[in-house]
Amino acid sequence: MKNWRWGFAGLVCFLILLRVEANEHRRGQQTERISGSAGDVLEDDPVGRLKVFVYELPSKYNKKILQKDPRCLTHMFAAEIYMHRFLLSSPVRTLNPEEADWFYTPVYTTCDLTPNGLPLPFKSPRMMRSAIQLISSNWPYWNRTEGADHFFITPHDFGACFHYQEEKAIERGILTLLQRATLVQTFGQRNHVCLKDGSITVPPYAPPQKMQSHLIPPNTPRSIFVYFRGLFYDVGNDPEGGYYARGARAAVWENFKNNPLFDISTEHPTTYYEDMQRAIFCLCPLGWAPWSPRLVEAVIFGCIPVIIADDIVLPFADAIPWEEIGVYVPEKDVPNLDTMLTSISPEVILKKQRLLANPSMKQAMLFPQPAQPGDAFHQILNGLARKLPHDRSVFLKPGEKILNWTAGPVGDLKPW
Repeated sequence: MKNWRWGFAGLVCFLILLRVEANEHRRGQQTERISGSAGDVLEDDPVGRLKVFVYELPSKYNKKILQKDPRCLTHMFAAEIYMHRFLLSSPVRTLNPEEADWFYTPVYTTCDLTPNGLPLPFKSPRMMRSAIQLISSNWPYWNRTEGADHFFITPHDFGACFHYQEEKAIERGILTLLQRATLVQTFGQRNHVCLKDGSITVPPYAPPQKMQSHLIPPNTPRSIFVYFRGLFYDVGNDPEGGYYARGARAAVWENFKNNPLFDISTEHPTTYYEDMQRAIFCLCPLGWAPWSPRLVEAVIFGCIPVIIADDIVLPFADAIPWEEIGVYVPEKDVPNLDTMLTSISPEVILKKQRLLANPSMKQAMLFPQPAQPGDAFHQILNGLARKLPHDRSVFLKPGEKILNWTAGPVGDLKPW
């Protein structure tokens, strides 16, 4: 049986100690540079290292879809829209496809929304197939490699598997025509059919201006030990429980709903962003997919992310030292979450907080308008640049074909 009285007393002592050390820390350096190659990579400038050709598609693939539903600009899948806008005016863009290193096809596959604002991916495979058929018919570049020097933004729950339920996403697999392309996607999980080798995992979109408007003074004490707002059960889609979040969120609620160390609830207060800035640890558990905007929010607001999602591949993992700034908790260990977090020393916590305070760390998680050096746009370009030069083996011999254009569910083959 847990001894909550001891836990509460421990919390008080813990916070006092943290506050004393934090005050001493504020007199000196407030941030810590990311050590080693990770920091150097994070600050790379991709300009001059690659050239990107942007296909000009009919507006029905992008602009008209957005005009139909402007909500697409603010939901967490909006990276596909902002990446398109960024590339159109980026110095890495070339108007001469013969000198391009990469080719980009601007298709807004997540901009078919329900009244509640959730994307419906059911038309996405047909839309993507249609776009690829178009570029392969009107330009010669796709056919040279069958897409191996092309990249696509696929920010769905399970990327280019194009379904929001994992079982069905696995059953579908990655759209056949994208299996040689580089996928830039928010979904990342090791040993999963919806993450192919060579993909670039990126953060979901979180509105930079909105978060900026909720910043509080940086010397505000962090008086909340563990913070979380969100669903613990999804009764509508998982009435029997246990399947949603693989039971991890339910375990958080059942074990810690009455624990004074934990400020957790399904309610989403207007002070949500402010509360994260008052918290030491912010839970970032998986939901239907392993990723969520909470990870971005935690980094921006200096709250140590507690990552509960087995085998997750985090954004820009080759550039951001997630092990140094976050805490990984295996899903099976959620019942021991309180013990695990209270056992972390104040020195370790302060080091993580100093790393989180590094501006380059925060910048890499955002898609700002206009773009800024080191932001998520530039990290994507850095990831593409590091893949160059393309191996000669990606270029097909005359008449050679690898991809099967008729593979996949019958519904995907219908015209879009």
